[in-house]
Amino acid sequence: MHQVFADTILVGARVITMNPRQPSAVAVAIRGGRFVAVGDAATLMELRGPRTVVEDLHGACITPGLIDSHMHPIQGIELAVGIDFGGVRDPEVFLAMLRAEADRVADGASGGWVRGWNVDYDVFSTLPMTAAAIDAATSPAPAFLMCFDGHTALANTEALRRSGITGARTFGDTSEIVVDERGTPTGCLREDSAFDLVLRTAPEYTRDETLERVRGILGGLSASGITGGCIMDGNPGTLDLLDELDGEGPGGTATSVTRAESGDPATSEAHETVSGLPVRIVSAMAHNPGYDEERTERYLAQRDRHGARWRGGLVKLFNDGVIDTGTAWLYEPDTHGDGNSSFWADPAEFERVVARYAAAGFQIATHAIGDRAIGTTIDAYVKAGVHSRRGAPHRIEHLELLADRDLARLAQFGITASVQPLHMQWRKADGSDFWAERLGPGRAALGWRVRDMIDAGAPVALGSDWPVAQTDARIGLAWARLRREPGNPDAPVFEPDQVLTPYEALQGYTVWAAQAQGDHDLGVIAPGCRADLVVWEDSPLDVGADDLLNLPVRTTIVDGQPLYAASAA
Repeated sequence: MHQVFADTILVGARVITMNPRQPSAVAVAIRGGRFVAVGDAATLMELRGPRTVVEDLHGACITPGLIDSHMHPIQGIELAVGIDFGGVRDPEVFLAMLRAEADRVADGASGGWVRGWNVDYDVFSTLPMTAAAIDAATSPAPAFLMCFDGHTALANTEALRRSGITGARTFGDTSEIVVDERGTPTGCLREDSAFDLVLRTAPEYTRDETLERVRGILGGLSASGITGGCIMDGNPGTLDLLDELDGEGPGGTATSVTRAESGDPATSEAHETVSGLPVRIVSAMAHNPGYDEERTERYLAQRDRHGARWRGGLVKLFNDGVIDTGTAWLYEPDTHGDGNSSFWADPAEFERVVARYAAAGFQIATHAIGDRAIGTTIDAYVKAGVHSRRGAPHRIEHLELLADRDLARLAQFGITASVQPLHMQWRKADGSDFWAERLGPGRAALGWRVRDMIDAGAPVALGSDWPVAQTDARIGLAWARLRREPGNPDAPVFEPDQVLTPYEALQGYTVWAAQAQGDHDLGVIAPGCRADLVVWEDSPLDVGADDLLNLPVRTTIVDGQPLYAASAA
């Protein structure tokens, strides 16, 4: 009989398999991009052939590759432009940064626009969220600033003028051009349909620039052990871009190597991608209110598109906005009397769209932050059937405020809760942040009920929502375990009864995340599964949550190929 040899054998490791039938091992063997054996070194060395690469890891830890269940690496580059205002809460500092940027672009740099992103709502606790408040700092340049959650933007007077925004407009969703008592636009723009009016007039990236930036962002993910993720936005053009990045298209092969010295893995320029997609991608297309039949049919026709390391078959819907600005859909109004509306002008149309895509075999992911948005999304899924053609359960994204009645139904019907615990980083201990203030203390104490979801038996997946929050999966793991700022033991712990164990947090980024996208051969180290893995300096289960961010990733491997290797320096 012809002997089959492994391509690679890794020995001397602590292997966390996430496979309950074989929780741990010390060696793995890989052939053709899949695990062929998991166990002890002596047994696996029987698969060693003349060309087999054998590497002794000297006690390093192996886990399945991490999966970020919710991110926006393509749409994000359109929004994460200009000044990163992350961590800025002082209005004077904010305005000073705007003045400096206005000076920089005065000679035409950046197309002459003042752009910024990751703006904390707390800046506007004392500074009005109006064009007038930033005009002096930014004029004569047009300015467009995106808040951290991507749901609210602020434009200055010149940007409004160039965009032809002179008053309120009616959209097919709950997007809003905020106006004053005279009907004059204030500069505050809520949701995509409103702020897209300004973005259309702002400078755009060329195709080559877009490819370069997306390649850099995706390449940076592997520095924290991420081997895959779900893109939660897009259109057929997004799939075209992924196909181009993939390099080969359907059935092709693509490899890349990424090395990093240091820096933010999402933005570091120290990454060099050779070719192909450096991570495995499932990409959604966003269907918004008002899409006509022709556009819907075009979207439906994309269901089976795929490449070597990406596939479609997922549609993204919105059922509300965000709590911070009163656009989340709640069972009871917030403290300002807001929270009474679906994202859809006609909520029944949401149900019809869900049914249409479900019947066509798509997996559906719905943005639902408020409790009523979650409840009505569950209603629509149950009516349409809760599983896609590939068997993947439909998903709900965010679930920041979840009612008991709907917690039980998530578990009953097996609907995935895709949650981002690191979004709690904008909360304040005294409840004065915009999110908690609108909910009041009673409902704020019910935020991000991940522990309750798991205990109830609901499927859970974890992610970042980049550029809303950091891509580094170690930060996400730490927030799930701590529910406070990692590295700051004195920081407030939000709902300590909702913390996850180290193993549960890792499940949320591996096996559970894979199951959420319908992949049962990912997120687990077992024979026959895809060889996506991370080699860590130490076990992420043993390292304290406060120290996770400093846990080195030695190597990140996709399809058995090293795509990231830490610098030997």
